[in-house]
Amino acid sequence: MVRQFAFVLITTLASLTAAQSFAASEKVINFALINEPPQLNPTKATDTQSLFVLGHVMEGLSSFGKKIGEYIPGVATDWKVNDKEAVFHLRKNAKWSDGKPVTAQDFVFGWRTTLDPKNASEYAFLLYPVKNAEAVNTGKMPGTALGVTAVDDYTLKVEFEKPCGYFIGLTAQPTYYPVREDFYKIHGERFGADAGDLLYNGPFKLTKWVHGSELEMVRNENYWDQKKSKLDKIRIPYITPDNSAQFNFFKDHKTDVLERMGRDDLPKAQAEHMKIRSFPDGSVWYMEFNFREGRVTKNLNLRKAIAEILSPTEFVNQVVGIPGTKVATGLIPSWVKGVSGTFRAEYPGISRKPNPAKAKEYLAKALSELNVKSLPPLVWLTGDTPLADREAQYFQEQFRKVLGLELKIDKQIFKQRLAKMTAGDFDIVSAGWGPDYADPMTFADLKASWNENNRGKYSNAEYDKHIRNAQATSDNRKRMAEMAAAEKIGLEELAILPTYERVQAYLFQDRVSGVIRNAVGPDPYFVYADVK
Repeated sequence: MVRQFAFVLITTLASLTAAQSFAASEKVINFALINEPPQLNPTKATDTQSLFVLGHVMEGLSSFGKKIGEYIPGVATDWKVNDKEAVFHLRKNAKWSDGKPVTAQDFVFGWRTTLDPKNASEYAFLLYPVKNAEAVNTGKMPGTALGVTAVDDYTLKVEFEKPCGYFIGLTAQPTYYPVREDFYKIHGERFGADAGDLLYNGPFKLTKWVHGSELEMVRNENYWDQKKSKLDKIRIPYITPDNSAQFNFFKDHKTDVLERMGRDDLPKAQAEHMKIRSFPDGSVWYMEFNFREGRVTKNLNLRKAIAEILSPTEFVNQVVGIPGTKVATGLIPSWVKGVSGTFRAEYPGISRKPNPAKAKEYLAKALSELNVKSLPPLVWLTGDTPLADREAQYFQEQFRKVLGLELKIDKQIFKQRLAKMTAGDFDIVSAGWGPDYADPMTFADLKASWNENNRGKYSNAEYDKHIRNAQATSDNRKRMAEMAAAEKIGLEELAILPTYERVQAYLFQDRVSGVIRNAVGPDPYFVYADVK
């Protein structure tokens, strides 16, 4: 930077004074991540930690506004969309962090790469509204058959496989980000693995990534809109899932934002007279069962037995313990819009109460069908947070007390838990899903047989049919009815057992303003933040 260069040329004392002044003038926000991003390859990223970072250092055709669910122009200045196609006009001053222009071809290459079967992207299905995307992803067509065309350097044409009323929201997601072919091919398998293995076109760029320890994002001097963000730097000096450690970092003013408070932090915050805020983050949490061959959880009566021991109200109050947390009654949470009101009000879910006697009846049927006298320990895959510990111990006791079943807890760090989920190395996994866009489909198609995030490999032809029907129409009433029919099948067959809709209690330091809490998109979102 010019100021840094200038003060090197003057005296040592003046140099020190200038350096101190420069540091003092920097606007820096400090934040602690709960888990390290597994990797930052936008063609593969699926987890919230990776999406948080990518949402600050990259930008799609559209971007996130200041209001929840608001999409504003990003790399594209404007667009025209109908049921058959969309045309995007790209801004000519959008650049990569090395100064080269972002072009329409970068989007074509990025989307084709995501869909390449060899890439094995678990989020490739998000591109399925694009013509031939699914056929490309399943190897039935070459990447060149994908319905996306660079008309010229700054015009992108997208043909639709089916109408998609929420397509603009999709284009803000990392799966739709541009990827520059020359850079990608140079870095190969290392693309997105370290700070230097990714090109950036967003408001910030990642300049430091000490794995397991810290990250740092600084203002991207080549970003087209320098006025968009007031921050010079986003520092992430700590990475830990420990709620108490996160709280103490905030209390000691080492961090400016405490994204998510643990149950035991609430009284401590109250004692310190801290202003506690709450935020329904849009996610739904559930038990996910393994339907693979050889797994006893494939048996419906066993899943029914487990469902009958669940007391959602007790679980939410005693185990989760965050005020405002809602009991989940379906795969689609209560906030999502339906036809005229919320989807959940128009299509009620399933309310559950524990019934130990019925649970034992279902277990007896399951043992008979499995032709065994007893079951081996069931493997409960979970994370390494305090809430994950409480949850696992709670269900371990419930399984033992009511069903006489042993639950073996497999506690893993975030990255390894994701790997085991993908490999199917579990009987039951404690899982959650946050929305990728503001439509029920972001939840409804999660249990479709083709969805790679269907980690339990649940498969039902009727479920799939209803999802396909919903995707094939732009009639909102028909769409909602089809998704409701699919969800009903999934709930009756216990593809998942919903537990709760998450609410986050969080804290800001007084010097912080403008932080956006996103139910859809990177969260927290610091692009519009400011510090005193």
